[in-house]
Amino acid sequence: MKDARVQKLANQLINYSVSLKENEKILIEVIGEDGIPLAKELIKEAYKVKAMPFFNLINQSLLKDMLEGLTEEQIKLYGKQDASRMQDMDAYIGIRASNNTSELSGISSEKLNLYNEFYTVPVHFEERVKHTKWCILRYPNYSMAQMSKMSLEEFEDFYFKVCNLDYSKMSKAMDALVNLMNQTDKVHIVGSGTDLTFSMKGIPAEKYRGTFNIPDGEVASAPVKNSVNGYITYNTETTYNGYTFHDVHFEFENGKIVKATASNTEMLNKILDTDEGARYIGEFAIGLNPYIEKSIGDTLFDEKIKGSFHFTPGDALEESDNGNRSSIHWDIVNIQRPEFGGGEIWFDDVLIRKDGEFVLEELLPLNPENLV
Repeated sequence: MKDARVQKLANQLINYSVSLKENEKILIEVIGEDGIPLAKELIKEAYKVKAMPFFNLINQSLLKDMLEGLTEEQIKLYGKQDASRMQDMDAYIGIRASNNTSELSGISSEKLNLYNEFYTVPVHFEERVKHTKWCILRYPNYSMAQMSKMSLEEFEDFYFKVCNLDYSKMSKAMDALVNLMNQTDKVHIVGSGTDLTFSMKGIPAEKYRGTFNIPDGEVASAPVKNSVNGYITYNTETTYNGYTFHDVHFEFENGKIVKATASNTEMLNKILDTDEGARYIGEFAIGLNPYIEKSIGDTLFDEKIKGSFHFTPGDALEESDNGNRSSIHWDIVNIQRPEFGGGEIWFDDVLIRKDGEFVLEELLPLNPENLV
């Protein structure tokens, strides 16, 4: 990998994504040693703006060993310590660079639920998300290349093209969709194995344009919590807590997932039974990144696929809050381009997107050919 590309990405993350300022404190957290080269450049860039960088390195193999014997008292203390550190930070950049994306797959759902409830929620949902300028990204390594069915060199080229998109241009084009979603009450989504209706009246829409995530490219809102009815069949593979699922199918009654099936139906329902909010939807978002064409099995990329949307069980986003609370937030993606079965999105009985392409004049700048 060329050092110049890593340095360019680090510069963008520090100066654009989290807009780090003099004397601000930033936590640079790396999951997996493969992300260290980027972390080193981030520290250098932080010092250039006279900020104070801190780091944390997480080895998932060690984390797995700890989780296997985990007690509630232990994880509460672990979460308390890391939440306290997060409280001291003004910014956070998280680099996900594990060399085994399934490292935690052998951990019981009981232990993973303890980890999510007493670590993920207080440290990330309550402190990092609500009180810091933050950005999360993956880092190209052999694991991601293999998952994407590419050589490492091919994946690196794809990765940096996606991450170096002109997000300021995309941001301007997103404004029309944000405005439309803010004016919309009734949403109807149809496609292969999918017929959903819900309201998003009064739920603010938010554009994601390279600040919270790299890569980025989505406009998100949420359904009114109890308004979802119908069914959805997702056509991409999805992973949660180290378990991989495909053919995920949800049926809704008054907002709640009342039936859920998948390639691993038992584990799917265990995850959805984590807490009451896990069976309600916390996010509805439309994917817009023109360079991401198919699922690679990684949420940060897959949720931005051009011509896609994701419908997310679990905790609502702070910016588009429908009041749902959960210790999970699971972005599962459905692609509506013709080669994936097609589909339509209607806002208040007006067709806004067909087979992955926007059809309203004010939304045409968001079509892939206009963003590259």
